[in-house]
Amino acid sequence: MHVGVAMRRFQIASDEEIKRGGTTDVYFVRTKEILQAKGLADIDVVMEATAGELPNGWPWAVLCGIDEVAYLFQGLPVDVYSMGEGTIFKPRDLRGVRLPVITVEGSYGEFCHYETPMLGLICQASGIATKAARVRKVAGDRVVMSFGIRRIHPGLSRMVDRAAYIGGLNGVSSLSGADAISKQPMGTMPHALIIAFGDQVKAWRAFDEVMPEEVPRIALVDTYFDEKTEAIMAAEALKDRLQGVRLDTPMSRRGDFASLVREVRWELDTRGYRKVKIYVSGGLNEENIKRLCEAGAEGFGVGTSISNAPTIDFALDIVERGGKPEAKRGKFSGNKQVWRCPKCLEDLVLPVAEKQPKCLRCGGSTQPMLKPLIKKGEVVGKLLTADQIREHVLTQLKKMDL
Repeated sequence: MHVGVAMRRFQIASDEEIKRGGTTDVYFVRTKEILQAKGLADIDVVMEATAGELPNGWPWAVLCGIDEVAYLFQGLPVDVYSMGEGTIFKPRDLRGVRLPVITVEGSYGEFCHYETPMLGLICQASGIATKAARVRKVAGDRVVMSFGIRRIHPGLSRMVDRAAYIGGLNGVSSLSGADAISKQPMGTMPHALIIAFGDQVKAWRAFDEVMPEEVPRIALVDTYFDEKTEAIMAAEALKDRLQGVRLDTPMSRRGDFASLVREVRWELDTRGYRKVKIYVSGGLNEENIKRLCEAGAEGFGVGTSISNAPTIDFALDIVERGGKPEAKRGKFSGNKQVWRCPKCLEDLVLPVAEKQPKCLRCGGSTQPMLKPLIKKGEVVGKLLTADQIREHVLTQLKKMDL
């Protein structure tokens, strides 16, 4: 039996375990031991995190998890420079040079065992935030909620929902995720509630009677009968108090989901329930959401495609050793700065000592993107709220194409 198995009830690392490097790969521990034994632990290096390619041919990604990176390196004798959380970036600049999103400077023996957890903090969160931003881009100003926590380990629910919100979603379903973004959780009702009553109308009315006024009256309308039939039943049962209906039809039963939405919309409208909105959930992604928007859907609960989004495969590589440029083959050596044109969001990567350039695309002025996050172990970068980061993402998103 491994040490600690008997005492551990949920298979998740603690804050303390992550902070002391207990979640690293063993070869970094061995590397540290070897460097110490050979008197090389104090060698100064510069390391940079880059992503050479993005999943599924995505043209851009959203950087997420920087707040946790700051906590990870806090108290270590290192300097960390980073793009701001919520920055939308392309993996390479206009000339094809890999874009550093984070650089770490210090004695390698002091922080080598933090490479694994640092990458883990940004790889998964950035993938989730990116997928959420892609969904937001397609959904426009329609309501999109994060419904995916049942598809991931509950210990990750807080991170997943925060990243989804930062990526542009309107709200999240989990209690822990809502706490992370200082919002009220969002959701409707499960099929189990209706089945517990054995009657749709009784369940809808009970929901209306028991839930406080601030909870939206959105009825789930696909438990026993046809979606159209149950939507009409819900509207006639709750009248003006009904704010929306949700279609969560299994893919094996839905056929053409967009046509189903159109049908429900038509039947509600012809009976005077034009204000009742249609929400859909189940198997949604940026591809089918576009068709559902065109059909008249006004809100979405998106789960697995966001919570289980592909990770961004960042790598952390030494690019400078002992004050001199040095890197493995395939990587560009030397400490660098990323210069961005705020007008067209194009980037140019240059050696850190070079002067501020003009944008190669539009000739406009540029600004440095890698800014101090940690200096000698102290957090000096400004860590923004989830709302501030989300707004930054939405502003950039206006200039991006899928």
